[in-house]
Amino acid sequence: MIAAKIRRRIVVRGTVQGVGFRPFVYRQAIELSITGFVRNDSSGVVIEAEGTSSAVEELCQRVAAEPPPLAIVSGVDVAAIDPIGDDAFEIIATAPGGAPRVPVSVDTPPCASCLEEMDDPANRRYRYPFINCTDCGPRYTIVVAVPYDRPSTTMARFVMCSQCAAEYHDPGDRRFHAQPNACPECGPALTWADPDGARRDEGSAALDAAVRALREGRILGVKGVGGYHLATDATDEHSVAELRRRKARDDKPFAVMVADLSAASALCELNVAAMASLISIRRPIVIAPRRGPTSLATGVAPGLDEVGVFLPYSPIHHLLARGVGRPLVMTSGNLSDEPIAHDDEDAITRLGALVDGFLLHNRPIHIRCDDSVGRARRDGIQLLRRSRGYAPEPLPLPLDASRPILAVGAELKSTVAVATRSHVVPSHHIGDLEHLATYRSFIQAVDHLCRLYGVEPEVVAHDLHPEYLSTKFAVDLDLDAVAVQHHHAHVASCLVEHQRTDPVIGVAFDGLGYGPDGTMWGGEFLLADLHGFERLGHLAPVVMPGGTAAIREPWRMAVSWGLQSDVAPVFDDGRLAAVISLVEAGRGPMTTSVGRLFDALAALIGLRSTVSHEAQAAVALEAAARHVPRDRAPVYPVRVAGDASVRVLDPRQLIAAAVSDRRAGAAIDIVAAGIHEGIGRATADLAWTLATERGMDTVALSGGVFQNARLSEIVTSRLQALGLTVLAHARIPPNDGGISLGQAAIAAARG
Repeated sequence: MIAAKIRRRIVVRGTVQGVGFRPFVYRQAIELSITGFVRNDSSGVVIEAEGTSSAVEELCQRVAAEPPPLAIVSGVDVAAIDPIGDDAFEIIATAPGGAPRVPVSVDTPPCASCLEEMDDPANRRYRYPFINCTDCGPRYTIVVAVPYDRPSTTMARFVMCSQCAAEYHDPGDRRFHAQPNACPECGPALTWADPDGARRDEGSAALDAAVRALREGRILGVKGVGGYHLATDATDEHSVAELRRRKARDDKPFAVMVADLSAASALCELNVAAMASLISIRRPIVIAPRRGPTSLATGVAPGLDEVGVFLPYSPIHHLLARGVGRPLVMTSGNLSDEPIAHDDEDAITRLGALVDGFLLHNRPIHIRCDDSVGRARRDGIQLLRRSRGYAPEPLPLPLDASRPILAVGAELKSTVAVATRSHVVPSHHIGDLEHLATYRSFIQAVDHLCRLYGVEPEVVAHDLHPEYLSTKFAVDLDLDAVAVQHHHAHVASCLVEHQRTDPVIGVAFDGLGYGPDGTMWGGEFLLADLHGFERLGHLAPVVMPGGTAAIREPWRMAVSWGLQSDVAPVFDDGRLAAVISLVEAGRGPMTTSVGRLFDALAALIGLRSTVSHEAQAAVALEAAARHVPRDRAPVYPVRVAGDASVRVLDPRQLIAAAVSDRRAGAAIDIVAAGIHEGIGRATADLAWTLATERGMDTVALSGGVFQNARLSEIVTSRLQALGLTVLAHARIPPNDGGISLGQAAIAAARG
């Protein structure tokens, strides 16, 4: 008896175009003896499948649960339709209207099949540094417009040879409609160039020249997927020191690329989450504890017991790592604080004086995209920078946006985001808008993200700070503007990550954020949801003597907090008397920043009085405490002042006790651990008190200070022991990189 046939219309939503989804469906349909068709349209991928009930049900299950590696299925809708008796299964052309609202895939590392071909001397793509297929390769950084087809990418200039074209048009081939498909005969090629850009070698000879130069300890500019790296031998003390000198990067750690997981494990203590992250298609830099003495030069991460490592995420990286056979420093191709170079002419102009040679290629990068960065923690990986490998992946909104929204973020660690209906799309990491070149990149990112997702914003969300360039950009647009308080946006980003809309006690600790009262907030206890917030408590306010100068010179904050705590500040600086006078006269911005408090404490106990990069003093304070067991740490007291309407966390007793212990000869690591224990316990206790008074059961932790793993662990464990649910960041940065996401959600809630 012949089984009756059914027909189903299956609509697959999510990141399902440009990722090999149609050939995947084609292969499954042929295997299951299903007839019908598959095509792209504006909603995603549409399948009409006709066959036995069991076969069609199996196809639906595979589509939802076993999609291609790069696909992200956010939903599958199945509807019964009448059978029509097709004779075959076909891949048909994209429906009119394309798919401007269908997500573009992230950039991904070469798959195992491509790596196998690249290593095979008999394969026509042997050692080809641009090998890819529908399961891997560049996407976001090369797409210029949508729908995602080759003419809309930076590969448009490369005409496929007959062999590549045959692969591209064969539904049974894994390179079917792989838009970057190419080979040595028809695709991009490497070039070895002098620092002034003069070309010397091409193709394999260029790669060989770069490998020789790196093995000799030279510094190279290497063009990758989302921009340029500055590369050198990470085991060579002289080369690393010279790179630091040329790049004008005093102490900020360098990232290190290693060939494989075994090499990473030789350098770092990797937990299961760290290993999984390193080998994932995301390929972020993972910051993890050093494994005792290693081959790395001391200048890679001076004074730190952690190092950031990553595995190769492009064929070029694989070839370099294997060729050199040693860990390589691979740091962003820029001068300190500038945006990463991604255009060849700009790279030669800006980086020429920093390098001994360039490894270039002629595949243009349309949108620059820095490496993503995560930090290994006991409970998993916390993203600190969400960029290559993650952007432009959409995230679900916990409520619908009734109008298209553009959110422009803050000033530092800038990102932008667009929101339509039930999803929000954060951009890649842009950088600090204090620099003109970064601001231009910000403008490009806004335009690119809106075009990529077919968004014509009707609402723009921005920070309250009137002097942020992002704020000025927003208010100059002819759109409905929604001003969002900085710390409310932090808490909202945490709510979005956890898909929550209900009110929580939000604890937002960071460096600075503009408050509605005109002061600089940064140690906030809020009753908040996506609609609004109430300030229930904060750190005691103090003067920031010299304004932003106090960020670069933590000793200034040490003077301010020291005088408040009856601790005589002792610093060898000719400006000490003048700064004391500023504090005593109350001249300077007032701040409640916990970030600035940690800076002050680091200076007061002798760790750092000045910094060369953001949060350096606070990071040093955390590092000093890292190896002290919690049961050996003193608990320095923190008092809660204020009244029932607004509580004030007063750390003056903690400061006095910590400085007294240190000056009496207590070990700096013990004092640092006591500081964390005191602030962490007081934070948890106040959050619990506020939650109890307001009948709440959940606390959300956000803001850059919660990148501090020890502080986060103390606060989280104590709150959980008190019976509260704790929401913390993992997939969205707790720092200002998550602000645009929070802004978008708040604007959506306000309608």
